[in-house]
Amino acid sequence: MALLSLREVSKSFGGLIAVKELSLDVEPGSIVSLIGPNGAGKSTVFNLITGIYEPTHGDVVFAGRRLNGLKPNAVCAAGIMRTFQNIRLFAFMTVLENVMVGQHARLKAAVWDGALHTRFASNEDKAADRKAMELLEFVGLEAYTSFWARNLPYGMQRRLEIARALAGEPQLLLLDEPAAGTNPAEKDALMQLVRSIRDRGVTILLIEHDMRLVMGISDEVHVLDYGEKIAQGPPQAVRRNPRVIEAYLGKGA
Repeated sequence: MALLSLREVSKSFGGLIAVKELSLDVEPGSIVSLIGPNGAGKSTVFNLITGIYEPTHGDVVFAGRRLNGLKPNAVCAAGIMRTFQNIRLFAFMTVLENVMVGQHARLKAAVWDGALHTRFASNEDKAADRKAMELLEFVGLEAYTSFWARNLPYGMQRRLEIARALAGEPQLLLLDEPAAGTNPAEKDALMQLVRSIRDRGVTILLIEHDMRLVMGISDEVHVLDYGEKIAQGPPQAVRRNPRVIEAYLGKGA
């Protein structure tokens, strides 16, 4: 059974149809890419999955549960975390604090536990600190724990956002253009990181414009154009699809 299913999902903003009758499945343990020209509706799909938007029509189903109408915090608690096309870190918090914030949905101490400094709250804080450190080591940022997030180079900020998302213990991780603004060496390292995340048991749905990265790590690719899916399949088949070539390069290609 698919971990995530979109069933004829549409989203309209007044007279503008941003996503039209989109159906796709993401199998557990896979890396699936969602590609298409600018304005194709890719980020809208992520917003529909994570509860920022509610579908005008159709269903978003995760692990057998219908997500329509759930708020983003409830979607997070269900097991879906994401990064953003435009990095959204807490600029004036440290690298370590940013990752600890990502664990908020999994912490169980009540407000009064924190106020009274109970042993339960203290033990949970220590466990959260250890987990954050483990994740920073996993993404290669263990030497920067005390840096303010805003002072990290751009590529490291991308990795920090991924670490913060992983702190929420997702079953499904949505990566929105994680290679944007990175250099070739950083993109190669990112490909390895994405594979390592999948090896930890996290399923990945990826939006990306870098076709070398997409073709190098994807098990399946779905292509959007003007909100409609025009192709899907293994990377090598999709890259030869005439409709995909036309969407990216025009009819003359």
